[in-house]
Amino acid sequence: MAMNVASKTAIVTGAGSGINLSFAKLLLERGCNVVFADLALRPEAQAVVADYPLTSAGAKAVFQKTDVTDWVQLDKMFDVAIEHFGGADIVCPGAGVYEPPFSNFWNSPGTPPSKDDPAQSRYALLDINVTHPIRVTQMAISHFLTNKKPGVIVHISSVAGQAPFFPTPVYVATKHATNGFVRSLAPLENPPTHLGLPKIRVNAVAPARILTPLWTDNPEKMKMVGDNPGWVTPEDVAKVMLDLVEKEENVGGTIFEVGSTVRKVEVFNDGGPKSGNNHVESGPGYDDDMWASLKKQFDGK
Repeated sequence: MAMNVASKTAIVTGAGSGINLSFAKLLLERGCNVVFADLALRPEAQAVVADYPLTSAGAKAVFQKTDVTDWVQLDKMFDVAIEHFGGADIVCPGAGVYEPPFSNFWNSPGTPPSKDDPAQSRYALLDINVTHPIRVTQMAISHFLTNKKPGVIVHISSVAGQAPFFPTPVYVATKHATNGFVRSLAPLENPPTHLGLPKIRVNAVAPARILTPLWTDNPEKMKMVGDNPGWVTPEDVAKVMLDLVEKEENVGGTIFEVGSTVRKVEVFNDGGPKSGNNHVESGPGYDDDMWASLKKQFDGK
């Protein structure tokens, strides 16, 4: 299934910055309307939305303030797409966090700087990185079926979906979950003919370390970066995401690793990120912080 994005409509969560913003910009440049769904837009994202007003004769952009952990607000994204553009054709549940201090395996709930509340029995990191893309995918599938039209859902995984990484174990778990989820939905692109269902493609990109504000605006995260971080640009990833939407051969369940090389990640017997020279490792001494945290607990401090 191939989908030319011109004159289509996309919903992109986390579109206020980073990869998601680059993808939204690329879609707009190709004539695709975009619903920017995020808590807030960085100045560069605000400028993009301003360049594609609803009064434009071509592609249009609209911002919908969205907390991706709130299912009512997620549902509102689709209402906005219907109101302004007649519905969505492409959905990217791209919002995500990289084991931030407020929801981090090494900072137990109820222990600052963690903001996870033990009484709520949940991790914000999982709500954002796993529950949100799963729920948005459910909503998107329902939207496509209700409107009796094909659709594409593009997820953002990571090289962390293949390889372990001691400093960010929950993030790694979320990206392993993303890979398994995307591959499990591969059959949606080829439903049984007699059912007459529209084709729905679900696939993903798996970037290496991306040069985005998630890193550069976070000194704690920058400590994790070694002398040769091997940055990949958001624009590089966005181009591969567009290919996942438009190219016939990129069937449902496809996951493309994007780093110094671009390669398809195989379901079984894959060589891993190192085989594409895309492996990510922590900077010297960074793991010591994790061990220090465990030592404090052991000593009862």
